[in-house]
Amino acid sequence: MKKALITGITGQDGSYLAELLLAKGYEVYGIIRRSSSFNTARIDQIYEDPHLPEARLRLVYGDLNDASSLNKVLRRVQPDEIYNLGAQSHVRVSFDIPEYTSEVTGLGTLRLLEAVRETGLRPRFYQASSSEMFGKVQEIPQRETTPFYPRSPYGVAKLYAHWMTVNYREAYGMFACNGILFNHESPRRGETFVSRKITKSAARIKLGLQHELFLGNLDAKRDWGFAGDYVEAMWMMLQADRPDDYVVATGETHSVRELLDVAFGVLDLDWTQYVKIDPRYYRPTEVDLLIGDASKAARDLGWRPTMSFHDLIRTMVRADMDAEQQRLTGVQAKAELCTSGEIKGLW
Repeated sequence: MKKALITGITGQDGSYLAELLLAKGYEVYGIIRRSSSFNTARIDQIYEDPHLPEARLRLVYGDLNDASSLNKVLRRVQPDEIYNLGAQSHVRVSFDIPEYTSEVTGLGTLRLLEAVRETGLRPRFYQASSSEMFGKVQEIPQRETTPFYPRSPYGVAKLYAHWMTVNYREAYGMFACNGILFNHESPRRGETFVSRKITKSAARIKLGLQHELFLGNLDAKRDWGFAGDYVEAMWMMLQADRPDDYVVATGETHSVRELLDVAFGVLDLDWTQYVKIDPRYYRPTEVDLLIGDASKAARDLGWRPTMSFHDLIRTMVRADMDAEQQRLTGVQAKAELCTSGEIKGLW
């Protein structure tokens, strides 16, 4: 039984990857930071799914800011594969906390690579690189050979981690791969990211729970894919005969306006009646256009995306509608209980 170690297991990608690996028979370990409250909502369903044996999923404490904890985890787990998905991953927020972003997203990768080297283990290593490294794009579409030009602290930190992974591969013969993933979404996407912010707000507006949505640059264009497809590409990279770097993308680009059209259109709403522009959401340096060429991944790995942009956004909207309706039903039920004579008697 193969053992995999995932940083960022409680995030969108980490949860999908954990499910994929468990379904393939792996023993999965996930690094989580110590906190006063649990942040495991995205992986809780694994413990409820009869087809995914929860006994093969173990969470261990560690932190990309703490090299000693990483060394301890590696010695304890001795993984066959490592997937480094942990990061401060919000681009706009990286302008507000550039030092922390650099520590976790950039130096955190170095600490993990160095821990692998120091322990003498020979796991296959996956680094989550980002299309944000292309930034002010030098070529359309962007491929593995396109020059990088990051336009945010997040993009710069990811570029550092990317080149450090290449360096450790070449200097120490590590099986280390970079997946240059373009934007990928799902119903598990964080609520502060623009795609999920839009789909969740559309659902809440439809239900009368929200009346406005504040956004920044509506003309920014991105290559949006499904996160479930993209974690499959991560796994494929580590099954290849030799380590390499791959762009993972759909090859299509859509603006935020188009995303609004689809999301609000699912619910028969006109987004122009609800969306307001807030300058606070503009980036100091904007990335106007990202579109990836994943032909190398298709040729060498056999990977291709399975979900279209429109199906992805519709799926997210419907999931948010279901979640908001369930939440609303729960609130109403509690209100009815609190006003009943039976509950009043308990007080």
